[in-house]
Amino acid sequence: MNTPTTPAPDLESLRAAVQEFRPNPHRVPFNNLKPFHDSIAELRNKNASYFIIAEILQQNGVKTSRARVAEYGRIVLDGGKSRKRRKRARTAPVANALATPQSTPAVAAKPVPVTPAPATTITSYVPLPASENTPYKSRGPHIANVKMMTPSEREEFEASLKSKTRAS
Repeated sequence: MNTPTTPAPDLESLRAAVQEFRPNPHRVPFNNLKPFHDSIAELRNKNASYFIIAEILQQNGVKTSRARVAEYGRIVLDGGKSRKRRKRARTAPVANALATPQSTPAVAAKPVPVTPAPATTITSYVPLPASENTPYKSRGPHIANVKMMTPSEREEFEASLKSKTRAS
């Protein structure tokens, strides 16, 4: 079998190339701001904003922007300190909220025993109806699915419809 042979690397030319390498000065971060480090630091100590510092530098012929000066200040002057982030406000879950009237103190509220729902086979997702004592709150349209109601529920539903039409 013929196997391709790779030429042996020339270590001397590699070392020479590494020694001669110079990075592109346009790609070195903050290359144009480093000569003015002392001036920028002194202006920041005098509570000058990054916008003001950028304006002063631009008036004196330095090509920069407010964002670039601000980045330089955060990374170089402040030593790379991370900026403070606002913590997300945590909302209390609905299960922890008590459903007690405001007129009675929370101490007087007695826990209501929860009775388990009868074991039935559910073929599709049907949310449980909300009551005062449960943390479940239904959202969205309240449309009755008459096919899934028991006869007593259907009668109660039809009665509520009749009472609404009379009240109107």
